[in-house]
Amino acid sequence: QVQLVESGGGLVQAGSSLRLSCAASGRTFGGYAMGWFRQAPGKEREFVAAITWGAGNTDYADSVKGRFTISRDYAKNTVYLQMNSLKPEDTAVYYCAADSRGYRISRLQYEYNYWGQGTQVTVSS
Repeated sequence: QVQLVESGGGLVQAGSSLRLSCAASGRTFGGYAMGWFRQAPGKEREFVAAITWGAGNTDYADSVKGRFTISRDYAKNTVYLQMNSLKPEDTAVYYCAADSRGYRISRLQYEYNYWGQGTQVTVSS
């Protein structure tokens, strides 16, 4: 079992930056690919970014490419999502998720085994 806890959300103005963190505990963090998803009010949850275990290959949704960066710290069992140039349309609850098939990147929510509770990000115009 892996427990994931997100933090770092908040209320910011458009153009600002935030860094989300996702701390993992429980079973070894090794071997898991990690993803960030988000769900805006009244919308389906959508893929944001993902990173593999080991080589650290990454993938981003087109809507965040060039503005968001996903990274991981193996020593701290933590994954980060650095969000720059935030826009009001980035407002959502952000979730991190772990995929036991660590060497693959997936945009599909059902392929992730564990999920955090989410952290709210609100971007005002």
